Amino acid sequence: MTRKLKATPYLFLAPALVLLAIFVIYPIIAVVYYSFTDYDIVRPPVWIGLENFQRLFEDDTFWLALTHSIIYLMVTPIIIVLSIVLAIMVNRRLRGINIYRALFFVPAISGSIAIGLAWGWLFARTGFINSLLQGLGIIQDPIQWLATPSLVLPIAMMLTIWAGFGYYAVIFLAGLQNIPEELYDAAKIDGCSEFQKHRYVSIPGLRPQIVFVAVISSLAALKVFDEIYVLTGQTGGILGSGQTMVFYLWQQAFKFAHAGYASAIAIVLLGVTLIFSIVNVRILESRTDGEA
Repeated sequence: MTRKLKATPYLFLAPALVLLAIFVIYPIIAVVYYSFTDYDIVRPPVWIGLENFQRLFEDDTFWLALTHSIIYLMVTPIIIVLSIVLAIMVNRRLRGINIYRALFFVPAISGSIAIGLAWGWLFARTGFINSLLQGLGIIQDPIQWLATPSLVLPIAMMLTIWAGFGYYAVIFLAGLQNIPEELYDAAKIDGCSEFQKHRYVSIPGLRPQIVFVAVISSLAALKVFDEIYVLTGQTGGILGSGQTMVFYLWQQAFKFAHAGYASAIAIVLLGVTLIFSIVNVRILESRTDGEA
């Protein structure tokens, strides 16, 4: 009887564990194995040891993609600041405030492909942005936004920020509503201004949410793909101006059929993601402990 009781939890967990093994654990093991092989999907993999990694670190395009992925992380602090400001703005008891909250959340539930297409039309040669600037007399000739290498990555980053900050604002809004009102009353009695109340009450109270958003938004930035693909197509932009690690991984795996090489890129991306996540959490937690 005792053995049956001990086995019962594992029986309930079995379906989830099976799915986890099939769709998570096995693919990870397979990618690690393929990273040490010459595998083009058509032919069986051939063991070549560390050659993929040696080639990787001599690949200028890989280093360009890695640099762009690190630059893309700049969206994280911008998203955090904008999301907190938006959460504070909508954390009020005003008529129709729920409508504003829903409107700001709409981009979060819209498909990334649809958003990317809309932004592609906005920044097209004959799109809304050029038409507006020409109508105001700011420019004479339309700007080739997505054909200018220095503009592709910033436009993609703006798209990510616009599409995501409403979602993260909901997380901060939930955190704000868990902060006791008495703390704000005490700050008001002490003579704090509105800005000071949020500086000394809201921000410290949102520390757990800030850590969470910093980690998940950073991971999302490192894994960005949809925005780049929709805005630049299969090329990644002129001169690789929009290349990121995941986009380069996709190119090698599905465009050039270099599955072994793509697996090596995936392993490096996994390592970068783990290292950055650990460092990010440690820094934020140390700051929280230091201010506590």
